Order: sequence, then structure tokens, then C-alpha cells
Amino acid sequence: MEAEQIRRIVEAALLASDGPLTVANLVKLFAPGELDEDNASKQVREALKSLEADAAERGVELKRVASGYRFQVRQELSEWVSRLWDEKPPRYTRALLETLALVAYKQPVTRGDIEQVRGVSVSQNIMRTLLERDWIRVVGVKEVPGRPALYGTTKAFLDYFNLKSLDELPPLAEIRALIEPQIVAEAEVEASNPAPAGDAENRGVEGEGGDSAADEDTGITAHVDLPEEAAAESDAPASAEVVQLHTSGSNPVS
Repeated sequence: MEAEQIRRIVEAALLASDGPLTVANLVKLFAPGELDEDNASKQVREALKSLEADAAERGVELKRVASGYRFQVRQELSEWVSRLWDEKPPRYTRALLETLALVAYKQPVTRGDIEQVRGVSVSQNIMRTLLERDWIRVVGVKEVPGRPALYGTTKAFLDYFNLKSLDELPPLAEIRALIEPQIVAEAEVEASNPAPAGDAENRGVEGEGGDSAADEDTGITAHVDLPEEAAAESDAPASAEVVQLHTSGSNPVS
């Protein structure tokens, strides 16, 4: 089959798919004999490389993430494209993001490990939200009394935050430098606009039950200074198998 036809088929498949596709997924689209038996994967990769180059000046880009390849809207255009939808994307609370960051950088971890670092209890609703969004999963149990569950991140987490692997996570110290000004600003807003007393359901998503209500009810701030050893270890995540923020704001094109 001609290279141009292979390229067109691969492009069409990526646009039609509701999720990323691997090279193996794309090779399976072709019947026996349509690709060179010994170079099928190479032909598909060449098609992907050509599509990536062609999209360089377009409003979409071909991006490789943990689960494969996908077309997505470029981050710099998300401000305009997002106006297609009436609903605003969910805004996650600081408590949820802190919990997610600790799982990502220290995995595998137990809920108790997270609470020890944060200095406050972790709401069960926050853990449920992360599990429902398929950002974290149970990867085992810790062999201590009670055998608590160990949590790690998923490929869906990597895909959402536009990452191919945990190695692409920025150093934890950089994240702290980025979010601390926001933490101060949010604390000032919270101080001037206290949450309603009955706001007890904390899922970690604003608009779904309030921001860190469980922590506020006990008079404990959700701010946490992560220990220096956590920052030191962040450059080498524990396991790429126990994987895997879509801080890019990119929207996959399907």
C-alpha cells in the first residue's frame, strides 16, 4: 500500500477514535498484505511522523501520551475552543491536588502516608473522587497491621496531564513554587468569604460540595509544606509501572 494511503488511514483512525491509539492498535487496522510483513510498525510510525510534521502550523497537534497517540487542540487555543461548551471545567480543590501530587510523587502510598505528610486527615470523598476519575488505583496492600491499601497513579492520569511517563513530571520543588502564591491568594479569599457551616460533603471539586469543608470544620488549614526529602525524591518516581495533572488544558479531537 502506498505511504500516502497509509497516512490517510492512520489520520482518519486517530480522528475517529474516542481515545489514544498505540502503534499496535493502528497496525491491526490493516488486512494481511496491506503492509510489509516485516516493517508494518515502521510504516505506521513513519505515517505518524508525517502527520505530526503536517500539524506543526495547525490548530491541532498529534501528541503521544501514555496510552498512545491522539490529536488534540493546542493549549494556546483552549481559551477560544472551550467556549463551545456552556459548562466550565471542574476546578479542583487544593486538598485534592495535594493528595494527588503525593500519590504521583511518592507512590505507592497508603492513605495514612498521605495524612502523615499533609498533617490533616484525607477525606474519603477526595479518595473516591480520584478513584472515580481513574487518576489513581489500588496497586496492592502494605504488609503492616490492618494491611492498608497502596495507591498509585494510572495511565489515565498521565493522559489527562499530557504526559508519556512519570519521568516527565516536574520536580516537586517547582510545583511548590508555582502553587504557593495561589495558596496565599485562596486563603485570603476563604478568610473574607467563609464557607457555609452545612457544607460538609467534600469531594475535592468546587461545585460538588465545597472546598476542603472537612478540614475547615476541624479548624485545620489544607495548606501543607511538603518535606525536603519529598522534593529530593521527586526526580526519580518510584515506579513507572505503578503509574501515572492534564495541566495543558488540551482537548482531544475525536
